[in-house]
Amino acid sequence: MGNDTTNVLGFDPATVKRLPFTELLKKVGPGFILAGIVLGPGSLTTSAMIGAEYGYHLLWIMIPVLFMGTTFMFTTYRLSMLTGMPSIHAIRHYYGKPAAGFVGGATFLACMFFTIGNISGIGAGMHLIFGINWKLGAIIVMAGVVFCYFSKNVYNKIEKGIIVALCAMTAAFVIVLAMSGGPDVKAAANGLTHWQFPAGSLPVIIGFIGSSASLTTGIYGTYLGDEKKWKKQDLFNGVMITDAIAHIAGVVIISTAIILVGAIVLNPVGAVINAPADLAAMLVPVLGNAAPYVMGVALLSAAFSAILGNTSRGVVLLSAGINKPTGLEEKNIKIGSMIVLLIGTVICFSYGKSPVQLIYFSNVATGVATPVAGFYITRMIWRKDVNGGMKPPRILQISMTISYIFYLFVTIYALYGAVPKLINSILTLF
Repeated sequence: MGNDTTNVLGFDPATVKRLPFTELLKKVGPGFILAGIVLGPGSLTTSAMIGAEYGYHLLWIMIPVLFMGTTFMFTTYRLSMLTGMPSIHAIRHYYGKPAAGFVGGATFLACMFFTIGNISGIGAGMHLIFGINWKLGAIIVMAGVVFCYFSKNVYNKIEKGIIVALCAMTAAFVIVLAMSGGPDVKAAANGLTHWQFPAGSLPVIIGFIGSSASLTTGIYGTYLGDEKKWKKQDLFNGVMITDAIAHIAGVVIISTAIILVGAIVLNPVGAVINAPADLAAMLVPVLGNAAPYVMGVALLSAAFSAILGNTSRGVVLLSAGINKPTGLEEKNIKIGSMIVLLIGTVICFSYGKSPVQLIYFSNVATGVATPVAGFYITRMIWRKDVNGGMKPPRILQISMTISYIFYLFVTIYALYGAVPKLINSILTLF
């Protein structure tokens, strides 16, 4: 590290000591919130479907999820610390207002429509646990979400709430795994090491990797880092590496557990899953009368953690795109989150579930916004001025480029299917 690096950063990275484990635990947190956003009802259902339909054969997809998810987190965190700006602000600084506005607006639309699915998941979870009407259950839980948004120390409440939800979700599937006798170790190892593409599995593989390893997740993490008051030194003292690992580990561990449940319990009987609540009935042979409660906790936890993090994520990214305040304590974020929840609730209750048109629309919005954001993020990680005289992170640069090219493939494939479906679903309304 030379003087150039010291001049750019304001300190010599070589002098920054790695924090002890107890101090690291105090500084991490955004990664848990991001894991909660990813592991919503849709992810839960998809993971269970993979295990139910393909058994252990697609366990290998967790390897590209691990690779891409880690790459996206490390890249966005590094760029945020080196530029001193969260992602969309950095895009505005280097590439202009239109680029930042487009990315912020498109990601907001995608997040808003996914919120509707989370509302449905909350209602289903409350119905399974307490037997009450799903709409009433959703209203009760969302009252708690609104309380978190409009109280003080919003970030801390979101972080703690999602950590509790992730623990509850993990416990639910660990219980199922234990009571089912556990996985076939040999078959699981074979599924991890032998990359197979069973007939009809390509759409599932592409969709799962694209949603579980999301660049948008890393982008939002740079704004949560501001809430956590991260400093440039945290790039070198182990904080950001630990937080990124916490996120991807949470996603991989919980998703793998759900796939295994599907492979062990559902695949042998040829079960077909159309909605998360279907899992409760299918697990009765293993859990007996406890099935609705265990799956209710899992589903409610998944939906609660996703809606708590995802709603504010959309409003923060939109605000970043139009250069408005992005702090969770800011009025525009609180009010914006409330409006999104209100609109989402009205639509969800009117249709009785998530309207398919909005699901397609959210897929299209995500498919457009993410590659555009990735285009700028990938360019930034290769910029010499951004790296500030430091040794170029070649492995990260190459990994980001590979991940981005793969994501472009995912996007083209997803849009190829989603755009015609969106158009057809809209035409059916008339």
